[in-house]
Amino acid sequence: MTQPPTSPITPDASPGSRRYRSQNAETARLVILRIWIVITVLLAFNYLIWRWLASINWANWWIGVPLVLAETYSVIDLSLFSLTVWKARQRPEPDLSPPDRTVDVFITTYNEPIDLVVRTATAAQQIRHPHRTWILDDGDRPELRQAATSLGVDYLTRGKEWEGKPRHAKAGNLNNALMETTGEFILVLDADMIPKPDILDRTLGYFDDPHVGLVQTPQYFVNVPTRDPLGSQAPLFYGPIQEGKDGWGASFFCGSNAVLRREALMELGILGYVNATEASVLAGLKEARAITRRALRRKNSPVVHNALTSTVEALNHSLGAIGSGEPIADVTYALRSRIAELSRSIVDADLRQVSADLAELGLSSEDGRASHAELVDRLAGEDLSPLNALDAVQRTLAATDVGRSAEAQALLPMATISVTEDMATSMRLHANGWKSVYHNEVLADGLAPESLKTSLAQRLRWAQGTVQVLLKDNPLFLSGLTGPQRLMYFSTMWSYFSGFATVIYLIAPTLFLVAGVLPVSSYAAPFFLRFLPFMIANQLLFAIAARGLPTWRGQQYTLALFPVWIKACTTAAANVWFGRSLNFAVTPKTGTHQERVSLRDIGWQLGFSIVLIVAIVLGTMKLIAGSVEPIGTLINIGWVAFDLINLSVLIGAVRYRGFHREEEQ
Repeated sequence: MTQPPTSPITPDASPGSRRYRSQNAETARLVILRIWIVITVLLAFNYLIWRWLASINWANWWIGVPLVLAETYSVIDLSLFSLTVWKARQRPEPDLSPPDRTVDVFITTYNEPIDLVVRTATAAQQIRHPHRTWILDDGDRPELRQAATSLGVDYLTRGKEWEGKPRHAKAGNLNNALMETTGEFILVLDADMIPKPDILDRTLGYFDDPHVGLVQTPQYFVNVPTRDPLGSQAPLFYGPIQEGKDGWGASFFCGSNAVLRREALMELGILGYVNATEASVLAGLKEARAITRRALRRKNSPVVHNALTSTVEALNHSLGAIGSGEPIADVTYALRSRIAELSRSIVDADLRQVSADLAELGLSSEDGRASHAELVDRLAGEDLSPLNALDAVQRTLAATDVGRSAEAQALLPMATISVTEDMATSMRLHANGWKSVYHNEVLADGLAPESLKTSLAQRLRWAQGTVQVLLKDNPLFLSGLTGPQRLMYFSTMWSYFSGFATVIYLIAPTLFLVAGVLPVSSYAAPFFLRFLPFMIANQLLFAIAARGLPTWRGQQYTLALFPVWIKACTTAAANVWFGRSLNFAVTPKTGTHQERVSLRDIGWQLGFSIVLIVAIVLGTMKLIAGSVEPIGTLINIGWVAFDLINLSVLIGAVRYRGFHREEEQ
């Protein structure tokens, strides 16, 4: 099979290519965009308020309320999109970087074909800026090690310390490499991303600002036909959306084609270690406090009671001290010393009871007395001893895991809370005060999946990981983020809940055409006067924001993949809340055209398509027979037809047999 060309189109023609407009033209475009945003959002809220206050058909509330909730979701989504592109702009040309900046180029791979990895590594060697190229092989393949040696590039795989420990997929692979390398900057490339020789020349200059921790460039795929049947290209995201997020200081890491500052990543690793240590110590202190409180509920002598009460007070003081920022080592040392003091005071204050306990235990020495230390140790081992609680506290604190024994390495710079380690990492970078830059120029050519089956798996993983981040590290509440940054991250996460709204949009018109169920009060003039201007303005907004980029395929897939988005939300929630596994699946990029889609993969879409077709037929027949209200019927027929057009994108996707095969025919 022939290989795809490295650059099938000229750089100036590729989506996401660097196109510099005059300042006047850019200002005029932005003014027009913002005016239209204001118009669209006002029309949207005018429609939505009217829907809630005056148009819900309460007789059919079971569909009327879900429909208006779905519309509310969509208006919020539109508002977040509008806020994003409000500051969409291209950065000026970066300065050339000094040649003495050291760079490690990381090529991450697991099971990709060796020849594919070799092509990427070969291209990486041609990068003009001085650097060191590393193949990070998570598959530990001797053949790839040998190929790396032949190329003269470095090869890394995980050591024995990772055996039996969480591997954290790609994040773990990168974390392992960060501990083995020393470059000031890291260029991260997926195994299928062929870098251009000037990729570092075009990005390193941004790091003249010492607060910049990340520079992201677009992902562009060379094995995608012009019609893009799988919707692999994302010109809207890698254009106005990322530019808009950049304008708000929130452009984020997308896993590949990005340069990161090592200092920023290692700082995250150190902070993560500190936070994990603090969490472990806090958990130990709380457990120790619970042990002591249980001991207080027993019948104790006044001396013992006072000692246990003092222990609780000491534990509370330690918890407060850690919360106020005092060094953990100082706090725990003082606490252990205090508990040891209280333990011995019990023995010193109650010698008679100690002697009685000694006699019961059969302890004796030549003078009839045991040593003080022996006595304390022996008594503390007895379940009924009042000293047992304090000893348990000591053991609990001593067992506190400050070395991250459950992990292969103490420092984990790349976030490991999600299968989308890229977004989670950049969000933490921003929360820690680091800046990001989006450089909208294609500087690496990649490969996209060549079958619908693998494309669905890839999108499911992206969505699952994003929802994971939302549930574990909700940006709306993450300390350190600015208000706009919170909203920019949340807008991306919010978009994956569209599947639930889509189901309502598919059911509502079907119910009307088949059973005459009306979710709105009427389709009279007030409805049209509010709905039509809003919908027209909404579509024009996307066209203006896109600046001529093709976005229709993306809109189709947003609706057509509703089962994927729903599955992503439910499985991610099950993982976070109930601990159910969520496996990281590496997406194959070559030879995937041979993978056939089963009916199970698109069963929901097929089922709804059949129902929608039946609804159109029945609605048309009723309209011809004159048995239904014509305006409402026509509206819903048009609505169903629009849904079918969006779902029909899967027909071409199922029939698609890969870029190379298509070119050879």
